[in-house]
Amino acid sequence: MIRDLSIAEVRLTPILVADPPLLNTQGIHQPYTPRLIVEVVTADGTTGVGETYGDAKYLELARPFADRLVGHPVSDLNGLFELADRVTVDASRVTGQVDVGGLRGVQTAEKLRLSVVSGFEVACLDALGKALGLPVHALLGGKVRSEVEYSAYLFYKWAEHPNGNGEKDDWGAALDPAGIVEQARTFKDRYGFTSFKLKGGVFPPDEEIAAIRALAAAFPGHPLRLDPNGAWSVETSLKVAEELRDVLEYLEDPALGTPAMAEVAARTGVPLATNMCVTTFAEVQEAFTTGAVQVVLSDHHYWGGLRNTQRLAAICRTFGVGVSMHSNTHLGISLAAMTHVASTVPGLHHACDSHYPWQSEDVLTERPTFTDGKVTVSDAPGLGVELDRERLAALHRRWLDDDGGFRDRDDAAAMRTADSDWVTPSTPRW
Repeated sequence: MIRDLSIAEVRLTPILVADPPLLNTQGIHQPYTPRLIVEVVTADGTTGVGETYGDAKYLELARPFADRLVGHPVSDLNGLFELADRVTVDASRVTGQVDVGGLRGVQTAEKLRLSVVSGFEVACLDALGKALGLPVHALLGGKVRSEVEYSAYLFYKWAEHPNGNGEKDDWGAALDPAGIVEQARTFKDRYGFTSFKLKGGVFPPDEEIAAIRALAAAFPGHPLRLDPNGAWSVETSLKVAEELRDVLEYLEDPALGTPAMAEVAARTGVPLATNMCVTTFAEVQEAFTTGAVQVVLSDHHYWGGLRNTQRLAAICRTFGVGVSMHSNTHLGISLAAMTHVASTVPGLHHACDSHYPWQSEDVLTERPTFTDGKVTVSDAPGLGVELDRERLAALHRRWLDDDGGFRDRDDAAAMRTADSDWVTPSTPRW
């Protein structure tokens, strides 16, 4: 019997998920962060799930895009991009604005479309895999590894959100080198991580150098990374690179923009990684021909899905540029998708980033787990995850009831609840 795998229904469920008080150069995470859960249901009743950003500008595109998908073959993944191009984007809402959620530089209408398509592509792959009895990695050409390694994502952190808002956590504060080392120990004890990345750009560079040095002393031989999200000048970037050149695996986006990164790269031997100056295919040429980056951190939400992530990895191999994965504040659906596509990428020599251990809430019946810092690649049909309908409904009710302004992520606004004079620092900050 031939199954009807055309899309009969698309369900979009915006949610608010608890987020700890993690600091970055722009401010602090809000008590809750928006995500969008995408479900595509085929005519034969197969349901696939995906996940992406849930801010208002993404919802405004996702809703008309979902309407256009009814009747579309779930296997026609190329057609998703053509359909997305037909949906009008209010350019005034995005062009020239900084994307706070990903700290990936300037937002554009095209980047917005790709981020929306990514959630739908994953949902279609999940549905197709379930219908065919194949895991997503098989639909992507097959896995080359059975486990995917992830890195502990360390943050400077307050003990609680300003004014006691949000959910409580058991991580405590981390505002100095000792606090960062203690946080890293907790990550290692709970999840077995063997590499560590520190989100920098929060304190003066000398303080963050001291934190990396403390990590190197506490965890000798463990790969270390530092990411200030473009907060430093070229000269400051060079100073930090020189002082940490013997312990850093790579320095991520120390300066803002490809020309600044190229200047830093030309004057230091420390590899530079990015998820800010290479986030579309159009940005590849300048970055690679100028030698601005040595590692690109892909993010399937940015690039339009899992297959574009594979395309990017192939381009990186052609130019001799390393590849790994960036992480945003994601749930288990995205972690499963990241794990499937990472399992298919040859030459993945750097552990992938993941915020997931920070997320105390999820919409799945069973959370993905880290063992020795790795996630096992599922061989179950589709992504190998199942929605918890009750939990999904509860997080959606939080979104519906929101009166705290959390439907759009704004780290600077969150910081102003503690410091009314806070403004997003100009770049370079140091």
